[in-house]
Amino acid sequence: MIHQYAMRPLRFQPIYQTRVWGGRQLETVFGRKLPDDQPYGESWELCDRPEAQSIVADGPLAGKSLHQLWTKHRAAVFGEKHRDHPAKHFPILLKILDCSDVLSLQVHPPAAIASTLGGEPKTEMWFVVKADRRAQIYAGLRQGATRERFAAALNDGTVADLVHSITPHPGEFMLVESGRLHALGAGLLVYEIQQNSDTTYRVFDWNRVGLDGKPRALHVAESLACIDFDDFAPAMQTPATDGRMVQRGHGVLAGEDVRAGEFMILPAEHMIWPLTALENDLEWLEIKLPS
Repeated sequence: MIHQYAMRPLRFQPIYQTRVWGGRQLETVFGRKLPDDQPYGESWELCDRPEAQSIVADGPLAGKSLHQLWTKHRAAVFGEKHRDHPAKHFPILLKILDCSDVLSLQVHPPAAIASTLGGEPKTEMWFVVKADRRAQIYAGLRQGATRERFAAALNDGTVADLVHSITPHPGEFMLVESGRLHALGAGLLVYEIQQNSDTTYRVFDWNRVGLDGKPRALHVAESLACIDFDDFAPAMQTPATDGRMVQRGHGVLAGEDVRAGEFMILPAEHMIWPLTALENDLEWLEIKLPS
């Protein structure tokens, strides 16, 4: 049982991941202290996976893992309506992505075939925090692309000609359903909200090498089995104007200082969390578990 005194906004220790396409914006934009001088492409902010556990950073629950909260204190932290949720692990994974270079062209497996490929289904959403003027998002296919043309283009190096590209702007988002071909371009800082899965199939990696100097593995057969070849020219969207994850500005939430780039869980036992804006441009996002 978690006592009421412990019911406060919960911050977690970030889990930093180096990536060949990463950079230093976690440091320069959000003021984070990174472990070393390597390119950091991802910060896993809320994660309940066997290989990566988010840990409460401070307060009465400091040291508890997200998995412990989900399995031992689910009703108090996440609400009575999730008491009987079938997921054994917290069902979503929240990240910050620093894309200093373009990511691989990739796809995540749809639920209908994920298990046959030995993976997990994964649908995700990108929310654009920052975008350079020339930054692009690659998603879906251009009109006229087919599976046969795509497979041939992989062989002759012209696959980029068949991928739909979009110029994104801060504040926009895109839902990337499993099966959608996609890649984030260089010059983007993105919040990613995704199913709790780490299955990604790379179909093309722009002919580059990884941090170890070797080409990264491709999964062409798996990708071709997963790509939705009827997914043409998707567009960016604009979210509703409410939420709780601070995107920019500075405020106070239930006595806690909140600033850009911070992620929190607001325990369900407190139904109303007073948020006071200290800056006129305070914006935040709210992410709720599906019922």
